Amino acid sequence: MTPLPPAPSLSCDIFCRVIDNYGDIGVAWRLARQLAGEHGADVRLFVDDLASFRKLVPSIVSDFSEQSVYGVTVISWLDPLTVSNTADLVIEAFASNLPEDYLAQMAHRASPPVWINLEYLSAEAWVEEHHLLPSPHPSLPLTKFYFFPGFTAGTGGLLREHDLISRLDSIATPGYIDKIRVLVFSYDHAPLEALCTAMAQSEHPVVCRVSESGLAESLKHWRASQAEIVPGAAPMLEIEVVPFVPQMDFDSLLWQNDILFVRGEDSFVRAQWSAKPFVWHIYSQAENAHMLKLNAFLDLYCEGLPIEADTAVRDLWHAWNVPAAEAVGPAWVAFVAQLPTLNGHARRWAQRLAEMPDLACNLLSFYRKKAKIQGFAAS
Repeated sequence: MTPLPPAPSLSCDIFCRVIDNYGDIGVAWRLARQLAGEHGADVRLFVDDLASFRKLVPSIVSDFSEQSVYGVTVISWLDPLTVSNTADLVIEAFASNLPEDYLAQMAHRASPPVWINLEYLSAEAWVEEHHLLPSPHPSLPLTKFYFFPGFTAGTGGLLREHDLISRLDSIATPGYIDKIRVLVFSYDHAPLEALCTAMAQSEHPVVCRVSESGLAESLKHWRASQAEIVPGAAPMLEIEVVPFVPQMDFDSLLWQNDILFVRGEDSFVRAQWSAKPFVWHIYSQAENAHMLKLNAFLDLYCEGLPIEADTAVRDLWHAWNVPAAEAVGPAWVAFVAQLPTLNGHARRWAQRLAEMPDLACNLLSFYRKKAKIQGFAAS
């Protein structure tokens, strides 16, 4: 989709607390970069953990209080936070809770800013009902709006750079010929040893690329045990440990592989844009609430698949997320058997998503509407 015309008068502040891993800051940074680079917005990104952020963007200097990176002003969010001005569009990434002084400044503006709480991604049915719902502040003349990313036209859409699909189309990805290339970027409790055992016993040679993490360490023990069980056996499995890559290189890493095991939110979305068969390792929540989200997405994603492919996807995703080591092997075999079908399905799924406006465009459309209603200029 063609980006909306630049809004030269638009200033935008994004607040992000790095709760765990890199999903929150990954989404916030991708959004900030797109708003600045594609839409001409003056963006400040407030982050409370620059050391973690630096893993995604190596040019970040961890001990700088303020710096400009790829057209975005990055500010170290230390409490108490003091700023001299607020923005026209204010985005809390995942209920980061704005500083009280900043809220007070928002309330004293001649025209209050458009205030967004960017929520976590979910395919659950209730998301459409709650998207864009207002939440008046209990004591200040401010209203926050809940903005839900999603997979349907009734949600805020997904982050997608304007040239992403054309870049993907320009990459020749014929799929595996002699070896299946698998990327594993999962949380450390994933049943990776069971997966590797299944790969090693598979009829198809596999190259398993494991992102540098605790999972990579666990493979040392698995390799040693396999050498004792079958000394000198012809390897059906090659294992590579790949370093953690900056966010700007992550798409290229995905495109080099045939099957993707991804985690969190940002990587989950990028796997879908890669148009590859994938397995999502969802972030665990209390009382297995995450499994409701997982199954809601599976119901949407698997729609239209033949029963054999539908079952293969669900079985491997469930075995990977429970985790159920004894179920991983049979699930892997069934999943690989359905690769021709799953490849075509992944391409159609990405094309379907690309027909909808992306999240940044939807955010700016909503901003323009609310800004006009509230009585100040919105280009």
